[in-house]
Amino acid sequence: MAAPTNAAPVIIKRKKVTGGAGHHGGAWKVAYADFVTAMMAFFMLMWLLNATTEKQRKGLADYFSPSVPLHRVSGGSDDPFGGESVFADDTLLKDGIGSTEEHATESRVAEGRTGVDPDDEDAAAEAAFSALEEVLKGRGGESLVSDKILQHIVTRVTDEGLVIELFALPGAPLFAAGGDHPTDLLLDLTAMIARVTGRVDNDIAIGGHVRANPVVQIANPVWDLSTARAARVRRLLESAGTRPNRLRRVTGHADRSPALRDPMAVRNDRVEITLLRRGAGGGLRK
Repeated sequence: MAAPTNAAPVIIKRKKVTGGAGHHGGAWKVAYADFVTAMMAFFMLMWLLNATTEKQRKGLADYFSPSVPLHRVSGGSDDPFGGESVFADDTLLKDGIGSTEEHATESRVAEGRTGVDPDDEDAAAEAAFSALEEVLKGRGGESLVSDKILQHIVTRVTDEGLVIELFALPGAPLFAAGGDHPTDLLLDLTAMIARVTGRVDNDIAIGGHVRANPVVQIANPVWDLSTARAARVRRLLESAGTRPNRLRRVTGHADRSPALRDPMAVRNDRVEITLLRRGAGGGLRK
């Protein structure tokens, strides 16, 4: 039997330490990783939007949301459109976007959600304009332009269409000084333009431009002169074989849009013949 003692008993207290408090936890790391991932995806999206063209973005959008014909009204058949083709001329689709004999479109196909792609029409117009430029510059196999008049022609494609610019040079004017009487150079140019533009059926707009007068006049003739010269070119094109119903606009721009910084430069005497886009413009004739 143990002898009695006056010593106090020894008590051992074990303290359990648990983590996760304050900055020692790991949950914030998961949230931060999600945030960084979202920011990376956002900046990649911004970069892609800036680095791709409109046509490429449309292709990406169509990948996730395909533009395919969907039959929204039952036709009593398991096949789309009741077994009929959406492009059939004798089929009247119940969704109102099909092509029919009664309401046929120019392209004779549906032009709604399943119809003609405007991008395709733009591509056809660009191809036609490029072919005309090749002919005008003498690179289209058959040269319709002599070296003498080639230096008086500049072409460019704009949102409005193909612009064919005929301009004067020092010693080689298009019109008689101060009037709208054409020179032999302009007669040759308009005859050639009429032959080339006869390959397409686009409508035509004509704009006349003149250089500024060296002296300020009370009755400045630049407006009337530019309009008269544009009208003269219209008549020359018609006499050279251009159909009158293709000519849609004849305007005079006076000296308000000079081609060169010097408003009195001879180069500012010019006529712009624009082959207008017809929705997308006419194509080359066979």
